[in-house]
Amino acid sequence: MSSELTRRVAFAVPAALVALVIVFTGGAALAALLAIASAIAAWEFYRIARAAGLAPLGDLGCGLAGLFPLAVHASYLGYVQPRLVYLAMVLIAVFAVAIWARGVAGKPIGAVATTVLGVLYTGGLLSFGYALRYHDYAAGGVRVAGIPIDAGAVLLGLPLILTWATDIGAYTVGRTFGGPKLVPSVSPAKTISGAVGALIVSVVVTGIYVAFVLRPVAQLALTVTGIVVFGLVISLVAQVGDIFESMLKRDGGVKDSSSLLPGHGGVLDRIDSILFVLPTAHLFLGWLLVPAPR
Repeated sequence: MSSELTRRVAFAVPAALVALVIVFTGGAALAALLAIASAIAAWEFYRIARAAGLAPLGDLGCGLAGLFPLAVHASYLGYVQPRLVYLAMVLIAVFAVAIWARGVAGKPIGAVATTVLGVLYTGGLLSFGYALRYHDYAAGGVRVAGIPIDAGAVLLGLPLILTWATDIGAYTVGRTFGGPKLVPSVSPAKTISGAVGALIVSVVVTGIYVAFVLRPVAQLALTVTGIVVFGLVISLVAQVGDIFESMLKRDGGVKDSSSLLPGHGGVLDRIDSILFVLPTAHLFLGWLLVPAPR
């Protein structure tokens, strides 16, 4: 095993276990994890933006991105206004700071646009992880070996696992069959065969997860059509999210969003697909979930 692979595994396994525990715990712990990840991802986004010649209000953007999941958590506890208000407050805060920090000579339009995009791209999209954990349809749960596992945890687990399955399927099938490139100008390593393979793997994993996890734990299910639609849509969106971040890095001329994670690049490199997947999963599960009582 190469030293690089050893570093990747040594970091990834404990990190995945910690994330899994927090997903099952939920509540303030999950909101805090999402807030930290959002703030770091926003910092990395602004790093790329500066490399591309832009001048975002980085400190403000990182703070607002981190506050987004915390505000969603507070909303679910009934402490603050409905979540649409967050967007308005983000815009007002950025506009106000731009007046004094940049003025006309500081290219305020580009600064405001880049700052707001960074907040919504990271904190805004990642907050859907909390919304999924506490989805309206997620109620109840089971005990496994005395450990409580609730419906919201396994509901959030579905799009996360499909994201990883898409990544593995694309890599494995693409390396095996090769063929024409998918978007060579943005991501030269990705192939059409890999993209198709990822779609198929995602549908299969969706069916397995629904049968052996979602139905027995959450008493929720997807029809056969729902399994196919959900698996295809989530895999497609995951691949778009990955390619989008690759495009950002191409624009900024950087290889990784940062070097914070040993052997893995930056936080944004790890969650680029998940950012697109979480809100999509929230929307489609609202449409496709059906009750499956024991």
